[in-house]
Amino acid sequence: MLTGMWETKVEPARQRHKDSGGFMISLKSILLASCAAVLVSSAAWAADPIRIGVIAEAQAVAGSSIAPAAQLAAEEINAKGGVDGRKIEIVVYDNHSSSAESVRAFQRAVSEDKVNAVIASYISEVVLALEPWAGRLKTLMITPGAASDVITQNIAKNYDQLKYTFHGYLTSTSLAGLVCDAAKDLLVEPYKMKTAVIMSEDAAWTTPLDAGYEKCLPEIGLKVVDHIRMSPDTTDFTPIFNKIEALKPDVMITGISHVGTQPTVQWKSQQVPIPMFGISSQATNSTFWKDTNGAVEGVFYNAVSGPGVAVTPKTLPFVEAYQKKFGNFPSYAGYTSYDDVYMIADAIHRAGGTDPDKMVDAMEATDYVGTIGRIAFKPKSDPNPHALRTGKGYITGLMLQWQSGKQVNVWPKELAAGTTSWPSFIKLKAASN
Repeated sequence: MLTGMWETKVEPARQRHKDSGGFMISLKSILLASCAAVLVSSAAWAADPIRIGVIAEAQAVAGSSIAPAAQLAAEEINAKGGVDGRKIEIVVYDNHSSSAESVRAFQRAVSEDKVNAVIASYISEVVLALEPWAGRLKTLMITPGAASDVITQNIAKNYDQLKYTFHGYLTSTSLAGLVCDAAKDLLVEPYKMKTAVIMSEDAAWTTPLDAGYEKCLPEIGLKVVDHIRMSPDTTDFTPIFNKIEALKPDVMITGISHVGTQPTVQWKSQQVPIPMFGISSQATNSTFWKDTNGAVEGVFYNAVSGPGVAVTPKTLPFVEAYQKKFGNFPSYAGYTSYDDVYMIADAIHRAGGTDPDKMVDAMEATDYVGTIGRIAFKPKSDPNPHALRTGKGYITGLMLQWQSGKQVNVWPKELAAGTTSWPSFIKLKAASN
């Protein structure tokens, strides 16, 4: 467990002080006592600090919560005495959403800034670029938001070299399964929806996601009538929405992260009568209502936590502390980044220090209740080693919907804070025929 801190209150020194018994205490005695107290209070930080590098996208909606959440976790741990008397320091690097800049930041973090572990990025391409460097430099790395299954599949192919990478968020295949589970309960059964169009950005994380959609959507009764993959650089979604409207599907199943704002705004302005349901990473951030000027009203998005949802006893206290400190709610990667710092700290404690191989062993044995659920990693023998375990008793996920400027959880039923609500331009009658 993490150690406690000495709390020493030092009274201001005065030339003469009289205690209750009338004895005079000299200034020299007070100064000596004060110096001793300072030495005791600073003794907890006598050991070298534990340094955690955070490589993230400071200006991106989905990535902006990563560094602040990590810093909040470090402050909480330090306030309780750190890790076995060692203070945690967070060293932040803005990668500007660039894989090349991320690699340079990782090299600097390890070689120059001497970090002991790295929390890196919500972008799968970035994490895939960093994964071999984590192996080469023998540095524990965990991603708070990247989803591509390839990250953990690589570990299975070359465990000894790539074992230093951990997946702190759900894999794309796991996400697809959770979206389908929610769609069955929220769309297929109550509204008798039968057809869907998959609309995803062309990115590393959506390749396994879309393959998962293609498999699980028909299994819940949704026939896939088209599969659209658009460039992350797309600026005009009018042709895409025109094509989807012509197909008249009951729902759009989304896989968007980097392009979330523009399609959401155009969906509303074009009054596309088809629900958006699936993954929209930017929609997890509480600023997204303002970012889209309210166009996100009615959009459904998968998440691992959300405002007002007590996934575990730790969820709401984290959200309250984050909002108080930073003035907004965290994105999905904020929850995971916060948990990641605690998991790294716990692994270092159980490893007895920062030896990287011992840290890996300790991380593999993680069984930690965080803000998103009970966290444990899949074993070395799994096709996706170091991916998060999902399902009952572990991570189950949520489906939230933006309603009147608020993020409302509507699935699963036992954690729901409200029911589905639909913008006036959505044609549910057509969908239910």
